[in-house]
Amino acid sequence: MSGIDMKGGAAIALLSAMLFGLSTPLSKLMIGAVDPWLLAAMLYLASGCGLTLLRLILRWRNRQSAEASEAPLKAADLPWLLAVIASGGVAAPVLLMFGLAVTPASNAALLLNLEGVFTLLLAWIVFRENVDRRLMIGAAALVAGACLLALPTGGSLAFGETSLAGFGLIAGACLCWAIDNNLTRKLSAADPMQITAVKGLVAGSVNLAIALGRGAHLPSLAAVAGIGIIGLFCYGISLVLFVHALRHLGAARTGAYYATAPFIGAGVAILFLGESPTLFFFVAAGLMALGLYLHLSEAHEHEHHHEDLSHDHRHRHDAHHSHQHAPGDPALDARGMHRHQPLTHKHRHFPDIHHQHQH
Repeated sequence: MSGIDMKGGAAIALLSAMLFGLSTPLSKLMIGAVDPWLLAAMLYLASGCGLTLLRLILRWRNRQSAEASEAPLKAADLPWLLAVIASGGVAAPVLLMFGLAVTPASNAALLLNLEGVFTLLLAWIVFRENVDRRLMIGAAALVAGACLLALPTGGSLAFGETSLAGFGLIAGACLCWAIDNNLTRKLSAADPMQITAVKGLVAGSVNLAIALGRGAHLPSLAAVAGIGIIGLFCYGISLVLFVHALRHLGAARTGAYYATAPFIGAGVAILFLGESPTLFFFVAAGLMALGLYLHLSEAHEHEHHHEDLSHDHRHRHDAHHSHQHAPGDPALDARGMHRHQPLTHKHRHFPDIHHQHQH
C-alpha cells in the first residue's frame, strides 16, 4: 500500500465523514437566505478555490523540502474526471439542496445513508468489487432504516415529516454521489487534492452560471463567508480525505465508513436546530447503526495473487513496494512510475488500488 494501513484508511474515511456530516445542518441554515442552486454552486466553488490555493502552497513547500508529491492527473483520466464532475459535482449537490429545502435536516441527514448503500451496490454489481454476505446484510439494515423515515404518518401523504419529493430528491443526490464514488476510485492513485480542486472549480462554475441564469441573487458578504467555510472544510477537505480512503479501502468499504456522516448531521440538527425526532427516527437510527457496525467490523483475509502491474502514485516501501529507486530518491516516501512483480501471499486486505482481484 502507500504508507497507510487499513486502520489508517478507516480513520481517514471517518474523519471525511465527520466533516461532510456537518454540512447538512449547516447548509440547512443557509437555505432560507440563499437559492438552493446557488448554494450548491458556491459550496463547490469555495471547495475548488480554497484547495487550489492550498495545493499551490503545498507544492511550494514540497519543492523546498524535496518531499515526494502526489501523481498528477493524466490525459487518460479526463473521461473519468468529467463523469465524476457531472454526477457528483453538478447534479448531486443541486438535488440535495432542493431536497433540504423541503426536508427536516435530521431526516435528510439520515437519508444520506442511501449513498453508502448505492455505492456498495454499484461497486458490487457494476464494478465487480468483492462484497460478502456481511456487507449485504449491513446494507439491508441501512435501507430498512431509510424506508422507515419514508413511512406515512398521521394519515397524510407526508413521509415521516419528509415529503415524497424531498425523499426522491435526496435519494437522487445519493445515487449521483454513489456513481461519483465508484468512478473516483478509477482516479484514486492520482493527487486527491487536484481531483477535488478541479471538480469544485468546474462543477461550481457550471452551477453558478445556471443559478444566475435562473435569476438567483448573490447573498450578503457574511453569508458568502459562511458558505466559503462550509464549502472548504465540509466539501473540499472532506472529499480529499475521501479520495485517500478510496485508494486504501475501495469504493464499497469507504462508502460504508462514510455512512457515519448522516448520524453526525442528524445529531447536530437535533441538538442545535431544535428539531424534534419521532419514534421512527430512533428506530431508523438503530437499524442504520447496526448496518454500519456490520460494515466496520468486517475482516477479509485469504491467499490471493497479484498480477504484473505498473502505475504511478505516492507510496512507501512495504510488502507491495519492494522495487528500487534512483539514488537520492526518498526510500520511505516516494513517487514515480513503478512496477509490481507477480506475487502470491495471504494477509488481511480490502479492495484498494493493489487488491482488485476476483473472488
